[in-house]
Amino acid sequence: MNRLEDKSLMQRLMDNIQDNVYVMDRGGHIVFINKAGAKWLGFNSPDDVIGKTDLDIFTNEHGRAAFEDEQRIIETGEPILGIEEKETWADGHETWVSTSKMPLHNDDGQIVGTFGISRDITEHKKAEIRAEKYAEENRQFRDMFEDDLRMAGQLQKTFFPTSYPVFPEGVDPADSLVRFHHYHHAGGMVGGDFCSIRKLSKTEVGIFLCDVMGHGVRAALGTAIVRAVVEESSRQKKDPGQFLSHMNQILLPILRQEDEFLFATACYLVADVKTGLVRMSNAGHPTPILLDATHQQAEWFEQGQPSKGPALAIHDSVRYTTVERRLHLRDAVMLFTDGIYEVAGAGEEEFGEKRLLAAVQRHKELSLRELFPALLNEARAFAAEGAFDDDVCLVGFRLLDLLTP
Repeated sequence: MNRLEDKSLMQRLMDNIQDNVYVMDRGGHIVFINKAGAKWLGFNSPDDVIGKTDLDIFTNEHGRAAFEDEQRIIETGEPILGIEEKETWADGHETWVSTSKMPLHNDDGQIVGTFGISRDITEHKKAEIRAEKYAEENRQFRDMFEDDLRMAGQLQKTFFPTSYPVFPEGVDPADSLVRFHHYHHAGGMVGGDFCSIRKLSKTEVGIFLCDVMGHGVRAALGTAIVRAVVEESSRQKKDPGQFLSHMNQILLPILRQEDEFLFATACYLVADVKTGLVRMSNAGHPTPILLDATHQQAEWFEQGQPSKGPALAIHDSVRYTTVERRLHLRDAVMLFTDGIYEVAGAGEEEFGEKRLLAAVQRHKELSLRELFPALLNEARAFAAEGAFDDDVCLVGFRLLDLLTP
């Protein structure tokens, strides 16, 4: 094969390559370009490009940068390999190429220009930019959402008691005949547990605890609704069974929409400090624990009395029953949500209500302020992960003495 045939074969090869191939002299003028390269630059034929420079084709900013790259290659002999170039054209549109530029040597080894190959990566780059933009927008949205959740979590903390009722009215909390305590842990930034301790009269106090189905924002919104209903209902219904029945009537149409289903377990009790009588009603909630100081025994509050009805906002026209127990001095009652005993240990076995009752029995001598952390520590120690993944709420009171006229 002669030299002329070699040149013809090389030209055909270059013209069938889809990448842009070009050669420039030391002054930055194009001395060779294949058909793909000419088409990329907007010309009908390679002959139309010969003699042009980057400054003739691109904007001054991009053309000058490309020219300086080529001069640096000529001066140093160092190639530029696999760089991404953003090309800004005279009409303002932008493209991207992956480019390699190398020094071009003559037979004597002298650098006489540059040789370049570039590949169109515009669509890939646009997709990358869109992905980066989406990722940034998603990050901003996530940050904003987390900020909102943090604020919602701070607001939700205001739902819980910041102080407790005292009996008789007006005494220092340290001298109150009834000592209250509560603990709340949200499984996330917001949670679905809620408790309330409200003075109903000079001798009565109402204690409410609920657990709204699910986690996160959905459950937190449910607690906000429940809280509003509790405030309204506690002024109208002192009997716990009537109280929960009234709540159910209000919550059912709110929480049960066509495409949504939300419910809450709840327990409500009213304690009379004058008589020691405690009346309680239960809507699908874990049974409270009574700490019997006389017999040094922790036991279920109901003691076989059938009182547990369905959770709130499940059935219409439910009539919740009320059970009663009379407390003696230093007796205590503890209400809790299922998050404390549903933690799973090795083999996915739950801590369970029986273990919780046994733990209360072991720590029965403690005050509620000391008892609650002790129970939480036992449940954490049992948990395989060493932490609670659900909301946990404990609330209770101890009767130190009866209120006298």
